[in-house]
Amino acid sequence: MKLLRSAGVVFVFILAFQFVNIHYYGGDIFSLSSRDEFPVSIHGNTESIRPLSGPVRVNVSSWRSAEGERAGLEEDYVTGSDTNVSVQSHDDSFVETRSSLNGSDADTVNENNRNVENALDSLVETRSSLNGSYVDIVEDAEIVNENNRNVETLESKSDDNLSPEVKRVMNVSNSGVVSISEMMSLLHQSRTTHVSLKMKRPSAVDQELLYARTQIENSPKVENGPLLHGPLYWNLSVFKRSYELMESKLKVYVYREGKRPVFHKPVLKGIYASEGWFMRQLKASKTFVTKNPRKSHLFYLPFSSKMLEESLYVPGSHSDKNLVKFLKNYLDMISSKYHFWNKTGGSDHFLVACHDWAPSETRQYMSNSIRALCNSDVSEGFVFGKDVALPETTILVPRRPLRALGGKPTSQRHILAFFAGGMHGYLRPLLLQTWGGNRDPDMKIFSEIPKSKGKNKSYMEFMKSSKYCICPKGHEVNSPRVVEALFYECVPVIISDNFVPPFFEVINWESFAVFVLEKDIPDLKNILLSISEERYREMQMRVKMVQKHFLWHSKPERFDIFHMILHSIWYNRVFQT
Repeated sequence: MKLLRSAGVVFVFILAFQFVNIHYYGGDIFSLSSRDEFPVSIHGNTESIRPLSGPVRVNVSSWRSAEGERAGLEEDYVTGSDTNVSVQSHDDSFVETRSSLNGSDADTVNENNRNVENALDSLVETRSSLNGSYVDIVEDAEIVNENNRNVETLESKSDDNLSPEVKRVMNVSNSGVVSISEMMSLLHQSRTTHVSLKMKRPSAVDQELLYARTQIENSPKVENGPLLHGPLYWNLSVFKRSYELMESKLKVYVYREGKRPVFHKPVLKGIYASEGWFMRQLKASKTFVTKNPRKSHLFYLPFSSKMLEESLYVPGSHSDKNLVKFLKNYLDMISSKYHFWNKTGGSDHFLVACHDWAPSETRQYMSNSIRALCNSDVSEGFVFGKDVALPETTILVPRRPLRALGGKPTSQRHILAFFAGGMHGYLRPLLLQTWGGNRDPDMKIFSEIPKSKGKNKSYMEFMKSSKYCICPKGHEVNSPRVVEALFYECVPVIISDNFVPPFFEVINWESFAVFVLEKDIPDLKNILLSISEERYREMQMRVKMVQKHFLWHSKPERFDIFHMILHSIWYNRVFQT
């Protein structure tokens, strides 16, 4: 026992040293090769998986990554200080070390793990005190996204997954773009045409859902509330009643099956943080989670699309077939163990996934399920009335998700429009070519924030000082800048055709955001100048009001992003009945 305790102490200091070495010195002291691989057995299948905790050496100009690292981690390596800092996208926890020890030996290991965490916290604090500017640099929004990375693309995509209704709308439109009003029409149409699986005898859960739908459809009229401003919503009465019913009725069963790192490992840092924060907060919820699956209205598939790609994608393969197969094997396992998936064809199951590849990875075998996706692209098979548009949020420091919240008042926002970021996809180079290079003093459009004599403005300061924040698509339609703009109280200008904005079921985005067609980039300044000062101030005020729906809190609060994601999933489930 003494020998085991001594080994544990050594283990603590080795892990602590390696943590500091990797996270603060780039692995220069001692490092594991980023190419090292180790076999991990998942449900009986042995896969070769890259280490998750080893140092990542990034060559910005040549490193090839999977496509899902685009917008943000992809997205942008924006220069605003003399030191370029990359923020790893892994969450603060370690890769779980599994042990078969029992009894007192297991207790000793648990104690050692706690000692590791305490030692690491102490070392982090020491590092911060030695270099006081370090934390500010890491947390500064000028490096909102981790690194500018070249990306690999998957095999060619097909439009065979589009519904006949969407194809009809896109064919009628001269530009092939589905407008916001047309999206609303498709949403309403889905409510009337959806056919759910009929049961011989409605269960208690079915009856509760039917009751909720009736209550929502006949909700008492509400124009404003103490926390809710009417013009922000398509129908405040419907949203308020649906939200109240969710709080009082909704029960979710979370499958315990699935091994880390793909399952049950929330990534809390980086641009994919939405899926990780949701996973963590839902699993910790005593209000919504039930241990009795027969009482649940929804079943959660607790996997991370980020960790799925990071663990199983084969660099250079340009294929996600093995990732799709991995998810299929999981579904086969839970459907053989339980009857719930087969009972509804998976229509009462849901997933929350922020990686770019999530739509293609889940389309074949999870097509009936409710998919909350950051990559909410109409042209790639987003299904109105079933799928949910998930906000893409950047979290740099999980312990302080609301750091630097807010921006300057309208009277101090002297920049008309601002964008800075990596040149991903076709649209951003076009934006830079048209408006970059200081062609117009009102349009601050950069690939990298330029340096000048004296104090340089950071990315965050530019957003806090601008009237409009440009949110162009990268490789995919979604971008973390949309939520960043709201975070810094800047009116978002979304340039991304066929992008379904988050919480589209209830929030009227046109009341506080500007949508510009990709083809209209040459007219961008004229479009913004055509908006009256009165209208701009109204939109900016509404940005501040809607902001609460897009904020993560250490403990969930009413109407915050956790509850809004869950509500959109609940809302679609209710109207499937």
